[in-house]
Amino acid sequence: MKYCLFLLFIIVISVSKTSAQDSLSIVSPKKAAYSSIIPGGGQLYNRKFIKTGIIIALEGWAFSSYKTNSDYYNNYDSNLSLSRTRYLQKRNKYVWWMGFIWFYGLIDAIVDAHLYPFQNVMKSSIGTTQELKGEK
Repeated sequence: MKYCLFLLFIIVISVSKTSAQDSLSIVSPKKAAYSSIIPGGGQLYNRKFIKTGIIIALEGWAFSSYKTNSDYYNNYDSNLSLSRTRYLQKRNKYVWWMGFIWFYGLIDAIVDAHLYPFQNVMKSSIGTTQELKGEK
């Protein structure tokens, strides 16, 4: 529960900062990387809100699975369906998943920030041949 409240707090702060940005401003890959220290922060910085939700949801799922398997491992009872060693393996697997998801979010945020100028170029209209002749 504390983890969810912390993430909600971070999202609210990040959204308030990103909404104040000019839509024509240049996105810095360095700032996107620093924002990615918190899962989904880099996507939020790049104004990719759906990706932000997906990254946060995946991190929440991995953390919840880690916590569940950790509790089963620490409070093992012979009535559980798996062996104690299997709960340890599953717990460790979800720690790795949290790391992979975080790393994916970091790389994705940096790549999106690098490609941000390209998206603006693609949104602009292409000049006709008459406009190009007029410029020469």
